[in-house]
Amino acid sequence: MSILSLALTRRWLGWLAFTTVFAVVCVLLAQWQWSRRVEVVAEMRVIAENWDSAPVELREVLPPGADLDPAREWSPVALEGEYLLESQVLVRNRPLNARPGFEVLTPLLLDSGEVFIVDRGWLPVGSAQDSPDVVPAPPEGRVQVVVRLKPGEPTIAGRGAPEGQIATIHLPELAESIDAGEVITGAYGLLDRESPSADERPTAATRPINDEGPHLSYTFQWYLFALLGFIGFGWALRQEHRTARAAETGVGLPKPKRGLDAEVEDAILDAHER
Repeated sequence: MSILSLALTRRWLGWLAFTTVFAVVCVLLAQWQWSRRVEVVAEMRVIAENWDSAPVELREVLPPGADLDPAREWSPVALEGEYLLESQVLVRNRPLNARPGFEVLTPLLLDSGEVFIVDRGWLPVGSAQDSPDVVPAPPEGRVQVVVRLKPGEPTIAGRGAPEGQIATIHLPELAESIDAGEVITGAYGLLDRESPSADERPTAATRPINDEGPHLSYTFQWYLFALLGFIGFGWALRQEHRTARAAETGVGLPKPKRGLDAEVEDAILDAHER
């Protein structure tokens, strides 16, 4: 039987179909890893372009009623107004360096009468309760701040929070609890600096790490797995064909070659037996 005839048997056609499906799955996973890399690289480009840019007026970046353009995320904007301490809330389940904690959201009443949500930073969980031990107060009176714009977050079904805390930064829902003015829901801001500055403030947000992760290497690995699947199929088919040919002709398969070390060991054993 030729190797082609063996490959066309039902059993080997089944193995070929299995190998093909395996390869298709590997290719799809490789393409998914590549798309994730493209997204990460795009995010890194946005950070590089916006993080160190000069602060601008809010409406230059975020028109009224619009959502934040993804290309303008992290852009610094300058704001003036007065913090609304009575409307301050904590965002729970916010780890930092593997430590559980909270982010402090303090609304800022702008001169326009609008309210902008400022994330003043991170605080650790308290030593004896599920809240920070101390929440540093923002500056009183008029304040000038520079924040970096971030889009709001979606709601999380089934996740609640105690009074004074929220589970996610969903700006439309947060706006319902603030009566001081119309809340801007297109974006919120990570506090960079403020003047006058408070005696203490929560831990400020830091620049994201410039790391695209292992997505490129994973992409190549999945393509390699797809190729190895067909290589393994071909090797197994050839081995069975050789075994079948040996049975038909009565000629045994050649013994595998032994290394030099094995030959030396055999010689030593033979000498001892003598």
